Amino acid sequence: MLLSAVDFTNLHQVLYDLYDRMMHLCTDMTDVAKGIAGLAALFYVATRVWQSLARAEPIDVYPLLRPFAIGICIMFFPVMVLDTINGVMSPVVQGTHAILEKQMFNIGEYKNLKAKLEYEQNLHDPERAYLVSDEAFDKKLEGLWPTLGGLDEMINMYVDREVYRIGRDMRYASQGWLEILFEAASLILDTIRTFFLIVLSILGPVAFAISVWDGFQSTLTQWLCRYIAVYLWLPVSDLFSCILAEIQSLMLAKDIAEINTSGILPDGADVMHIIFLLIGIIGYFTVPTVANWIIQVGGMGNYNRNINQAAGKAAGVAGTIAGATMGNGAGRTVGN
Repeated sequence: MLLSAVDFTNLHQVLYDLYDRMMHLCTDMTDVAKGIAGLAALFYVATRVWQSLARAEPIDVYPLLRPFAIGICIMFFPVMVLDTINGVMSPVVQGTHAILEKQMFNIGEYKNLKAKLEYEQNLHDPERAYLVSDEAFDKKLEGLWPTLGGLDEMINMYVDREVYRIGRDMRYASQGWLEILFEAASLILDTIRTFFLIVLSILGPVAFAISVWDGFQSTLTQWLCRYIAVYLWLPVSDLFSCILAEIQSLMLAKDIAEINTSGILPDGADVMHIIFLLIGIIGYFTVPTVANWIIQVGGMGNYNRNINQAAGKAAGVAGTIAGATMGNGAGRTVGN
C-alpha cells in the first residue's frame, strides 16, 4: 500500500526534534527582553512611587514586585517558563497518544482478520473460489478444453477474474490515497503547531518584557493562553483520531461478526471506510477551534477561518481523487 512507503511517525519525530533544536534561540532574545523589561520596570516603579509621594500616601511595595518577578522569568525563560509549561502539559500529550496507539493496533488486527475471513469465504464458495485462488482457477479450467462451450466459459472466467482484480486494486488504491491525505492533514496540523510554538517560545521573553509596560499587562496572559492552546492541538487531534479509530473498529467488528454468522460478505464496507477518511481529513482542521474551547484565547479568528477554508479545499481534492478512482474502476467493470 502507498501508505507504507511513507513513515509519517518519523516525520512527526523530526518536528519534535526541530522544536528542541530551536529552543536555544530563546537565550538570544533574552538580552533584548532584559533591556525592554528594565526600562519598563524603571517607569513602572517611578510612576507609582511618584504618585504615592504626590498624594502623601504610604508606598505599597507589593505591586512594585511585579516587574522584578517578570524579570526573573525572562532571565530563566527556557527553564522557568517553557520547561514548566511543557512539563505540565506533556502527560496530557503522552496519555492521548497512548490511547491512539492502542486503538490503531486494534484496527490493524481487525483488518487482518477481516481480510483473512473474506479470503476464506471466497475460497470456500465454489462460484467465487477461482477469483482469489490460482489453484482453484486451474482446477476449474480442467475439462473445459477443447469443446466450444468450454472455450466460451474459459474466456468468461478470465474476464471475471480480471474484473474482480481491477475492482479490488481500485478500492485499495483509493483507500491508499485517502489514507495518505489523512496522514498529510495530521502532518500539516503538526507542522503549523510546531511553527507557532517555536515563534511563541523565541519571542516569549519579548512578550513578557512588553507586559511590564502599563496598558500591555494582558500580553502576558494572552501569551500563556495562546501557547497552551496551540500545545493542546496535538492531544485534541489524537483524541479525534481515537474517535475515528473506534468507529472503524466497531464497523470492522460488525463485518467480522456478519461473516462468521451468515457467511455473507458485507457490501459497502469499503465505501464507509472512505467516507470516514474524508470526515477525518476535514475534522483535523477543526482541531484549533476545539483547542480554543478548552482554554479561551483571542486574536486567532482569522487563522481559524483560513484553516476551515483549507479544510473545504482538501475535502474537495480528496473527494475528487476518490470519485475518479472508484469511477474509473466502475467504468472498467461495466466496460468488461
